[in-house]
Amino acid sequence: MISRLSRRYFCSDAPRPWLFVGLGNPGDKYKGTRHNVGFEMIDVFAQSQGIAMNRVHCKAIFGQGFVDEVPVFLAKPQTYMNLSGESTGPLAAYYKLPLNRVLVFHDDMNLPCGVLRLNPNGGHGSHSGLKSVFYNFRGNREFPRLRIGIGRPPGQMDPKAYLLQKFNATAQGRIDAALQEGVHVLKLLLSKGLNESARRFNTEQKYKHLTTAT
Repeated sequence: MISRLSRRYFCSDAPRPWLFVGLGNPGDKYKGTRHNVGFEMIDVFAQSQGIAMNRVHCKAIFGQGFVDEVPVFLAKPQTYMNLSGESTGPLAAYYKLPLNRVLVFHDDMNLPCGVLRLNPNGGHGSHSGLKSVFYNFRGNREFPRLRIGIGRPPGQMDPKAYLLQKFNATAQGRIDAALQEGVHVLKLLLSKGLNESARRFNTEQKYKHLTTAT
């Protein structure tokens, strides 16, 4: 696979590759927590496309393959969330990818649980993992991200404690459905490009937002 991917990647007429990076914390302690939905998105997408996550590369669990002839690199940084950029930055540099071909998956408390948004750029929203990615991209914010809504903590609950909690059954059902929708939009992105896929998908998710909020 490596040699095949390398040959096709460096062909001048080959589709340009994408790097998908899911943010989260390593270890069983954090598996299934709200802060780890970026990891889950990588796992669900990899499984759906038959891509094995069986290497360690640039401090990340790593896999690579093709989706309809488009080269795709998948990564789950193992640096812990606050240092995610220490893996993401070197991966982008290693493959000489422009930042608009690096798509970061992350949890977002500003979206209702199970609602997704595909954005071409944006701020970090005080997300510790995104802050680290920003830092390692030298402050450049022009990279796309798939935001995965986890909802806001109830009452006066500490946001940090909320992020490290696991989902209840209802919320987990919404997240499971959202991850399948994520697979759909990622395949759409690879075939139609970022702008068109984001326009279509975000319109669908806007109406989902209305139903989820009720």
